[in-house]
Amino acid sequence: MDQELRERIEREAEKHALMNAVKHGGEADVGAIMGPLMGENPDFRPHGDEVPGIAAPVAARVNDLTPEERRERLADLAPELLDELEADEEDDEHVLPDLPNAEAYDEIRMRCAPNPNGPWHLGHARMPAVIATYKERYGGSMLCRFDDTDPETKRPDLEAYDAILDAIEYLGFEADEVIRASDRVETYYEHARDLIDRGGAYTCTCPGETFSQLKNSGKACPHRERSVEETREEFEAMVDGEYDAGEIVLRVRTDITHKNPALRDWVAFRMVDRPHPREEAAEYRCWPMLDFQSGIDDHLTGITHIVRGIDLQDSAKRQRFLYDYFGWEYPEVIHWGHVQIDAYDVKMSTSRIKELIETGELEGWDDPRAPTIASVRRRGIRGEALTEAMIELGTSTTDVDLAMSTVYAKNRERIDDASDRYFLVREGERVALSGEGPDVAEPPRHPDHEERGTREIPVGDAALVEPADLPNEGERVWLKGLGCVRYSGEEFEFTGDDIDAVREEGVDVIHWVPEEGSVPVRLRTMDGDVEGRAEPEFADTEVDEMVQFERIGFARVDRHSDVESVAYFAHP
Repeated sequence: MDQELRERIEREAEKHALMNAVKHGGEADVGAIMGPLMGENPDFRPHGDEVPGIAAPVAARVNDLTPEERRERLADLAPELLDELEADEEDDEHVLPDLPNAEAYDEIRMRCAPNPNGPWHLGHARMPAVIATYKERYGGSMLCRFDDTDPETKRPDLEAYDAILDAIEYLGFEADEVIRASDRVETYYEHARDLIDRGGAYTCTCPGETFSQLKNSGKACPHRERSVEETREEFEAMVDGEYDAGEIVLRVRTDITHKNPALRDWVAFRMVDRPHPREEAAEYRCWPMLDFQSGIDDHLTGITHIVRGIDLQDSAKRQRFLYDYFGWEYPEVIHWGHVQIDAYDVKMSTSRIKELIETGELEGWDDPRAPTIASVRRRGIRGEALTEAMIELGTSTTDVDLAMSTVYAKNRERIDDASDRYFLVREGERVALSGEGPDVAEPPRHPDHEERGTREIPVGDAALVEPADLPNEGERVWLKGLGCVRYSGEEFEFTGDDIDAVREEGVDVIHWVPEEGSVPVRLRTMDGDVEGRAEPEFADTEVDEMVQFERIGFARVDRHSDVESVAYFAHP
């Protein structure tokens, strides 16, 4: 390589290192700049093995600068790139649309209202990601309210409360306040009594089918004209648990001829025979329906903006009847479509996942095949990567698709630089080694960080390689970090060829592990477990460490034992 080309590589590397550091607000990542550096400069490609060595010290110099110095240097070197970055930064600030009428409120208060009937699947990540982003943007607050007033059909899971709070923290956020609706039953009773006194509710003992027929025909049930006194008396009997499930309900008096039958005299309270799983709430039998409970809580906790699914438009309409009776202003509402996620065979449904766990088809909520937050977390996917992908979906009223490849790309940006490299051979085939070759292989720990040094892999008498990597008899391959060998059909014989065999003659590079001293590994993937053997030093990795198995992908180290090491595959 001549001096002129080297200087060009240094200039271009500095430009891309500066851009990378300024864009991400951190240090330049050599691995991240190699793609654009080589892509924009095709004449660098014949020198691909030398370019990282030239770019690395340039990136180091960039990392020694302060953030202000980096921006100033980029302005001198490539002002058009800085303009592009600043435009992107402005756009990034508005990935989400402005909240409606935000200027009318002293403080923006939003709520995440999970039903704790199980740990979260991936779709649940969207709500806290968007709400917390709005909170940060407007300097507001986020309430986490557990809507757990259904002890029957969506029965709370006692472990889910903490699991959900843990998931919110994993996504990068923390609620400013946490409440449980099941602690607030007396408050709902008080407002029900007030509503009755205002003429806004009545008790009804019609069988469900009978009321449905009346409602659909726009006719009032015979209990609609009950007096306030009679209604209060029967409601107190409900509170005292004197009725069984299905015997009586408290209805909100709306418009029995409303064009939307779903809004006609909807149920506010019903009887539930099954005790609540929380000991603090187990005595209650008269429980509010979600529209009543949520509507009351949104007002009492000062919620200014609600984000909810497009399929819940009727909830806002029902609750407005309550707000009219009490003389309250209804919060601003944003409706959005559902998020659909590819790459999984399991339906993104809490009840379905729970069913598969109970039948043993999934091992738990963190099974790599489960579309859950616990699963991607165990695989080593950072919460910030999932959050960023969710925010980019926006708040469209139409259903949106999230490709897991997007999450993987964002995660790769976060873990690549810190992930040391290791060899893992799946279903390895033994091939004897012969001839004059090194006793120890020394591949780099990370191709972009020479300062981390090399791994030492004792060679021994035989190597394990993946069957698909075996060349035809008489052909050569390059055992990465070791050297060039020729396959005789039974063994690999060292040829003494240098790296030009790869660069100029097109000899394939393959990964391998020594037969002796290699570590048995079970790699847990979305497609099932894969067995293989890793190089000896893999046994020294730490639990939770992220690694990259060369030519396979990134994985999180889960545990080591005398029998095997276990890692969870994250993504390519």
